[in-house]
Amino acid sequence: MNTNRITKNKLWTNIKTKYSIYFVLIALFIFCWLANKNFVSVGNLQNISTQISVGTILAFGQTLLIISGMLDLSSASVLALAGVLSVSVYTQTGSLTLSFVVAILVGVGCNVLNGLMVTKYKTPPFIATLAMMAMARGAALLYTNGQNIYQIGDYVKFGQGSIFGIPTPMIFFVGTLVITWYLLRHTRFGRSIYAIGGNEEAANASGINVNRIKMRAFIINGIFVGIAGVLFMSRVNGGMPNGAIGYEFKALTAAVIGGTSFTGGIGSASGTLAGAFIVGFLDNIMVLVGVNSYLQQIVRGAIIALAVMYDIWAKTMRKKR
Repeated sequence: MNTNRITKNKLWTNIKTKYSIYFVLIALFIFCWLANKNFVSVGNLQNISTQISVGTILAFGQTLLIISGMLDLSSASVLALAGVLSVSVYTQTGSLTLSFVVAILVGVGCNVLNGLMVTKYKTPPFIATLAMMAMARGAALLYTNGQNIYQIGDYVKFGQGSIFGIPTPMIFFVGTLVITWYLLRHTRFGRSIYAIGGNEEAANASGINVNRIKMRAFIINGIFVGIAGVLFMSRVNGGMPNGAIGYEFKALTAAVIGGTSFTGGIGSASGTLAGAFIVGFLDNIMVLVGVNSYLQQIVRGAIIALAVMYDIWAKTMRKKR
């Protein structure tokens, strides 16, 4: 009898650990539905999915980095640099393909520099990416002389177009979701970043090339940031060097709410997706019910604090068990 009870308790504990974020998402969806009937309209739900696309793509890159014990504070600034250079290339050449490639190259280039600072020169990721945050934003402002780039023509198709009725931002963010999920669940790279985040010394002792894996994580993050830069600039209909300010914190919030542990070694693509929708639902319902914009900022800050405190508490409980 006691054995059965212990087994049931363990089963319930495992269910709560693995699926609690999805229970929260469902509960929040029902609450938002009751708070405002317009919330569940097809147009509004599609609007939420489109609005969170840029931040979610950044969050998938953050998830890879955080699981491996790192993070990226520069993602929004690199997004701005990649985006304005991409827009500039398009206005000069008229080539959508070339402008997209430029954004990816800029995102990867900046993240390679981040990776070198972290791996070769042993700079803490917080400091390395904080420095890149300032440099990338400054470079974007310097290149444009602080001015926005308008009249971008067909470039808007990246963020405002659709394929078979599906908005292109949703296609991009589903694509990055699938890539992140596959990397984490079905590749040696994914297993390696979990090992590095869990115990870097043990991972190194087991034969994992820690620096190489970290560099690859930064490169993948750079690709995602470049894609996000294209989508953001096309959605706002211009190259804006001061655009996407604060998006790095949206990405971090989605990842942490989704169960990615700041201490490393824990996280999933599906959890980050759930975290992104939780943030998106909250933002949307606050607008629908007319919550003051300043109060919205307080709520977002409180969410980040609660998510981090819960992460620390959960880690402590796991160690006790």
